[in-house]
Amino acid sequence: MNTDYQTFRQSVRDFIADHYPAELRAKQDRGADLEREDFLAWHRLLAKQGWVAPSWPTEWGGPGWDKQQKLIFAEECALADTVEILPFGIDMLGPVVYTFGSHEQKNRFLPSILSGEDWWCQGYSEPGAGSDLAALGTRAERVGDHYIVNGQKTWTTFAHFANWGFFLVRTSHETRKQDGISFLLIDMRSPGVTVRPIITLGGEHDVNEVWLENVKVPVENLVGEEGKGWTCAKFLLAHERTGIAGVAKSCRDLEKLKRHLPTIGDASGKDLAEPFFRRKVSEVEIELKALQHTELRVLAQEVKAGPGPESSMLKIKGTEIRQRIWELMFEAAGPYTAPYFRAPIGLRNDGHIGPEHTRRVASTYMNQRKLSIFGGSNEIQRNIISKAVLGL
Repeated sequence: MNTDYQTFRQSVRDFIADHYPAELRAKQDRGADLEREDFLAWHRLLAKQGWVAPSWPTEWGGPGWDKQQKLIFAEECALADTVEILPFGIDMLGPVVYTFGSHEQKNRFLPSILSGEDWWCQGYSEPGAGSDLAALGTRAERVGDHYIVNGQKTWTTFAHFANWGFFLVRTSHETRKQDGISFLLIDMRSPGVTVRPIITLGGEHDVNEVWLENVKVPVENLVGEEGKGWTCAKFLLAHERTGIAGVAKSCRDLEKLKRHLPTIGDASGKDLAEPFFRRKVSEVEIELKALQHTELRVLAQEVKAGPGPESSMLKIKGTEIRQRIWELMFEAAGPYTAPYFRAPIGLRNDGHIGPEHTRRVASTYMNQRKLSIFGGSNEIQRNIISKAVLGL
């Protein structure tokens, strides 16, 4: 590796070691649920350092890193198991605003995204519009200098923490359903916005349903042109899909699995570290190495032309690998994968039974099942590839 990159990697590693909040690390180590301020604590430290938005242009607060530095930063954060910088503002909305937004919108929203002052959520999916996002029915009717918004969104991650949301709404009905969709920025504290929790199979509250009832949204919160929001939506999804691939996270999780190979066993006590299980670990490691090189090629392409159908390829393979790693984690944890297998009250403070490497394996495994669905299901990604790459 280039000496300059080695120096950069060490500087990132040293910064994390010196500045990562001890209280946050302690909560992660004991498997506690993270709250809004836990996520923002690390966000604010990176913002102060100028590192919170690796891919942003320098004129809007980006660090000016090249693709290799961005990759190194992601790898070091993953290896140190830092909390994720939530993508909704930094990775998703930010690029939309500095690409399609007005001068006023850039000056209003980009600084508060960087600082963490505004926490964003994504209002895309609806009960009848998931993979077929263009079928959305949430309506926005212009009345004077406001839009009146009515509808329902679902699977809205961390909407209970968010003070702002970016929403796809239908402002007109056209022959082609992708037309007539607009991209609105909505203050989640507005009258008529109701957030209701969705508790997932692992007992976690990350996602929500959002109801919009006669919500007034200023016209100046429209990004781009009215009825042309599908352009913004596709641009945002391309950025989201690259992130969902989670190559650096997969590298971290695979290393965790490999560290425990000598000690893991299944429910019958049979040693899972025998050649058959090791072969399965090796197979996924080989696929992950190939994906790492593919990611480098995609990042190089994005520098020249922005995200394209390659992001769909990364999303498919990346999510499949992440799910496979957690399937092996699940298998390795044996009987401790029971999601509600807890010690009696008072026996252990955190209620966890079993070796440390089995902590939260069940809930994480269940949570990972969504990866092949959100951001556009993998079936939809294959359709995108067939049209954009193969011309079918």
